[in-house]
Amino acid sequence: CFPVFEVMAVLDIKVEFGGGLELLFDNQKTLSVSIPRASDDTAVTIKDVLVHLKDHHVRERPEMFLQGDTVRPGVLTLVNDTDWELCGGAEYEVQPGDNLTFISTLHGG
Repeated sequence: CFPVFEVMAVLDIKVEFGGGLELLFDNQKTLSVSIPRASDDTAVTIKDVLVHLKDHHVRERPEMFLQGDTVRPGVLTLVNDTDWELCGGAEYEVQPGDNLTFISTLHGG
């Protein structure tokens, strides 16, 4: 008999950062991210992407990016250049090839 390996599907997306948020991600303005999907092919939401980014990509001060399980106030979030609130917010089901953009509107003075 051969061992059975479960192939975990992934969702490939592009994530961009601006307004200083890239500093939290090792100065990377763009990331190509592969989000693991559940074996039952459950949809991946932006909330899932946020958890993945926090756990695997944020290099410092995650509180500047997230507040609880969502982006902190003052972080503009776009799905394919459209405000995420028009797409369903954190519950939007991310599609292969989607482009998520996070831009901080908070600046020191």
